Amino acid sequence: MSRATGYRATSTPGEVELFELTRRDPRPDDVVVRISHCGVCHTDLHALGGSPADRGDTPLVPGHELVGEVVGIGADVTRFSVGDPVAVGNIVDSCGVCGMCVAGQENMCEEFPTLTYGGTDRVDGTPTLGGWSSSYVVREDFAYHRPAGLDPAAVAPLMCAGVTVWEPLRVWGAGPGVRVGVVGLGGLGHLAVKLAVALGAEVTVFTRTADKTDDARALGAHHVVVSTDEAAMAGIGLGLDLVVDCVPATHDLGPYLRTLALDGTLVVVGDLGRSGFEGMDLVRARRRIAVSGSAGRTSTQEMLDFCGEHGIVADVEVLPSAQVGVALERLARGDVRYRFSLDLGDLSPTLTMTGQ
Repeated sequence: MSRATGYRATSTPGEVELFELTRRDPRPDDVVVRISHCGVCHTDLHALGGSPADRGDTPLVPGHELVGEVVGIGADVTRFSVGDPVAVGNIVDSCGVCGMCVAGQENMCEEFPTLTYGGTDRVDGTPTLGGWSSSYVVREDFAYHRPAGLDPAAVAPLMCAGVTVWEPLRVWGAGPGVRVGVVGLGGLGHLAVKLAVALGAEVTVFTRTADKTDDARALGAHHVVVSTDEAAMAGIGLGLDLVVDCVPATHDLGPYLRTLALDGTLVVVGDLGRSGFEGMDLVRARRRIAVSGSAGRTSTQEMLDFCGEHGIVADVEVLPSAQVGVALERLARGDVRYRFSLDLGDLSPTLTMTGQ
C-alpha cells in the first residue's frame, strides 16, 4: 500500500478538506501516476453538494480529469514506461466482455463502468478515490498517452469536457462541408468549437448574450447567433447538419431543432435530465435527437492524439490546489472562462510506502 494526500468531502455540503489516503499497490496490469493537475468539473460540484448521509463512512475524493507522469508499473504493463506523460479520465474500468465494451464503448458498459471516484473497484470492492490527490493507481487500459508538447494543466479538462464533445462530433461526421452548431460557450462548448473547427466544419455558436461574440470568434467560430434574438434565430433557416447542445441546465430544445436541415441531428451533452420538445419539430425535416456522454477508450486516445497534432487544449485558469474552495465557489456562479485546473504540486509527495 502507499500513502497519498488529497481532498475529501466534509460533513458540510460543497466543502473539502485535506487528508491522507491510501492507494493500492500496483497489480500486474496497473500504472501508478503522480498527478500534476486535475480539472474541476460541474460533476464534482454536484457530487459535493449531495447529502453527507448518503456517503456514509466512504470518503468522497472528487476529480476525474487528471494528468501527470507514470512513476510505477505492474509486471504485465506493456504500453507505458516510468516517466511517460499520462492522462486519466472519468472511467477506470469496465466489464470488458459485454456488447458495448466489445464495441469499444466502455463508457456504456452494460454492467456500468467503474468511475474514477464514487465507484467500486472490480477486484477488491474498495471505493474509488479521485484525482484531487497526489497520486492515482489505474489499469493501464484506462490510462492514456498524453501529448508531451501540450500544457498539462490545459490538457486535464480534455479528459472530460473534451472527450464528451469529441464523441458526437466524430460519430455524426463533423468535417469539411458539414455545418455544426454549438449551443453554449462554456467548458464543454468552447472545446466543441475548437475541435469542430479543427475537423474542418463550418461552426455556428449560439449564445444567450452578445458579450461572448468576440470569444467565440477568437476560438474559430465562423458565425455567432444570440439565441434570444428571434429574428437572428429565424435567419438561420434549415442551415445546420449537427447541433451539439452543451448547456448544463434544462432548457427548450425547440429553437435549436428548428435550425437543423433534413436528417440533421441535435446531440445533448450538457443536461442529461428531462428535456421538452415538440414532435413536429422532428417530423418537419426528419430530424433526430440524441444524447451522448463521455467516450470509449479508443475514441479517447484518438481525441488526445488529434489535440496533440492540432495544438488544442482547454482555456484554463490554473489555481494551486489549496484554493480548491475558490474554484468551487466561482464555478457555482459561472465565473470562469472556461475551466479550472488545480495544480497539485503543493500536495505532499506520493508513494510513501506503508508495507505490503
